[in-house]
Amino acid sequence: MARQPAELAIDLGSSYTRIALRGRGVVLEEPTVVATELAARGREVVAVGTEAREMIGRTPAGISVVRPVRHGVVADFEATERLLERLLSRVVGRSIVKPRVLVCIPAETTEVQRRAVQDATRAAGAREVWLMPGVLAAAIGAELPVSRPVGSLVVDTGGGRTEAGVISLGGLVVRRSVAVGGDEADEAIANWARDVRGVTIGERTAEAIKLRVGAALAEAGEERGRPLQMRVRGRDIQSGSPREIDVSSSDVAEALSGVVSGIRHVVLETLRETPPELAADIVDRGLILCGGGAALRGLDMLLRTDTGLPVLRADEPPRCTARGAGLVLDDAALFARVVGPA
Repeated sequence: MARQPAELAIDLGSSYTRIALRGRGVVLEEPTVVATELAARGREVVAVGTEAREMIGRTPAGISVVRPVRHGVVADFEATERLLERLLSRVVGRSIVKPRVLVCIPAETTEVQRRAVQDATRAAGAREVWLMPGVLAAAIGAELPVSRPVGSLVVDTGGGRTEAGVISLGGLVVRRSVAVGGDEADEAIANWARDVRGVTIGERTAEAIKLRVGAALAEAGEERGRPLQMRVRGRDIQSGSPREIDVSSSDVAEALSGVVSGIRHVVLETLRETPPELAADIVDRGLILCGGGAALRGLDMLLRTDTGLPVLRADEPPRCTARGAGLVLDDAALFARVVGPA
């Protein structure tokens, strides 16, 4: 019987970090955010996760809030280590035995980027660290038949990156990615508010707009023939005074045109590189959307028009990667196939 090497899996995303335990599935989900304060011995962690995220845009001098993972890779090693240390302690407590950990990373990463993830995870308290492509874990979490000799196409749009992968026999046959995701969508909305409406809005306000009235197509954001709409507060660029503006789904579709174009391009590029036999399978099976970006209204319609394929959303798209990694923990044979021998 194959030895099961890892007890715990981490989906280390730009926006959220999720942890799954063998036999229990996803047990923790927190924003990938760290707040630190300048102290006599350097910077000390004040908060991580949701608590740190609540501080964005509201901190006094001396406290800084950082997102240590950008575009799916470690951008701030020390902050990533501190975040993982805190989150791992919540899951495993003060166990004497350090956990063996499987970490999901972008499929297209450099050796330096891979080593940074491994080193940060070990420094946070892991005994051993394995890596696997997040898009492959997402496919497993979406219940695609990844081990069979048939082609499956999954598109995973996360906080900082969109990955598309064609999977067969437990491996990635074609993989493409673009550094575009939910974070870039938030930035695009904030830029639109500044450039078009003359109002500056915060990061959290931009995200709220995306979630409540966001759309890839103007018509996809309509309800009873009228665009969805919400009112937000910001600061007038000219006067500096607080000001309210109404934002509609049509406005957001305009703001997100560049972001959506990047997602569409990576999907079409993946299909162009797909071998004919696997392409034939995908025509029958369609395309599966995973990640938080799968919730963007109209994205499925656009991709259906672009590709001519059926486009489906996975169940709980943001959790697909962590859920899939958890399933890998539960199956030693699957672990050996998609990750490698212990």
